[in-house]
Amino acid sequence: MRKLLPSVVIALVAGSVSLAPPAADAAGARHAVAVCGTPARGAAQCHAKVMVDSSGAVPASTTPAASALTPAQLRDAYKLTGLSSGAKTVAIVDAYGYTNLERDLATYRSYFGLPACTSASGCLKVVDQNGGTSLPRMDVGWAGEQALDVDAVSAICPDCKIVVVQAKSASFANLGAAVNQAAKMAGVVAISNSYGGGDASDGTYGSYYNHPGIAITASTGDNGYKGGSYPASSSYTTAVGGTSLDKDTSARGWKESAWSGAGSGCSTYNVKPAFQDAGVTGCAKRAMSDVSAAADPGHGGMAVYYPTSRSASTWAQVGGTSESAPIIAAVYALGSNSLAGYPNAVPYAHTANLFDVTSGSNGNCPTPQWCTAGAGWDGPTGLGTPNGAGAF
Repeated sequence: MRKLLPSVVIALVAGSVSLAPPAADAAGARHAVAVCGTPARGAAQCHAKVMVDSSGAVPASTTPAASALTPAQLRDAYKLTGLSSGAKTVAIVDAYGYTNLERDLATYRSYFGLPACTSASGCLKVVDQNGGTSLPRMDVGWAGEQALDVDAVSAICPDCKIVVVQAKSASFANLGAAVNQAAKMAGVVAISNSYGGGDASDGTYGSYYNHPGIAITASTGDNGYKGGSYPASSSYTTAVGGTSLDKDTSARGWKESAWSGAGSGCSTYNVKPAFQDAGVTGCAKRAMSDVSAAADPGHGGMAVYYPTSRSASTWAQVGGTSESAPIIAAVYALGSNSLAGYPNAVPYAHTANLFDVTSGSNGNCPTPQWCTAGAGWDGPTGLGTPNGAGAF
């Protein structure tokens, strides 16, 4: 087995777009870059990727790109059209502030004909990691992550209430404090975490993510097979991998394969949950992913009203496993299964309500299912993607 990182060692550059190598899409000129830059030791990196032009810029646009997925398309792809949560609350945990979050969310929802979600109505709440109103300074990269998160929840669950808890930095201590705060807030049924680092122990960080009865989703990462990534490698979270998603002429109307960037791997620290079978996963301990959703920025990236500075925003096409984690959090809110205990076990009991993704790969592995999609569980896509909300 490939040796995993011994601790969470990832970095953050405030306000950057990214120096990561871009992934070219089929058009050649457009390509995806990481929204958040290289982090500091002990801090997390967000897992959003935005499509940019040949100069590396997000081009200004008054309308979404034709290739960017709309709310209606995402709900159709995952057979969620017409489902309602009954006004359940999804929480989103991210680092730093986002000056125009409510304004930009209003633009997104209005453009796509979704009901308004405002702080005045009680639908939207933005708090600091202690639950107060001392919001942290803005970071453009993490603000772009937040835009993706709130738009993804809005797209999948238009009647959900949204809580955004902004940590004062991207350290795991502060992000963890924000998760604990989100878990205390009234009505929260799911908490989305679109960030991660190297493999780490629940003995060190698990108290932040151990909230029975609340679905805690976590992105597996955007760099393909790298081994465990925390908090997705926690025994307490639902590890969310990523797919490429395109329209086609099949009965479903969509084709889906493992995204080459989706993270996967085995934890070297955290125990195998009872619902996972080591004979299937090939992992002696916790395996990721559990489930997945659209993440490929060029083939599954969604339309997002996206901040490019403290004051300016535009339409952009954004993906990464930062897209799939809030999608799955919102599907948990739409689901009708009991979330008592640890909700990451629920999909394993309802695999008939998932689309099994059987093609695509995210690298080369000593154990094939860690990297290559196939029938049943595999590393990049887990058990599969939502087919309605019956698995959540």
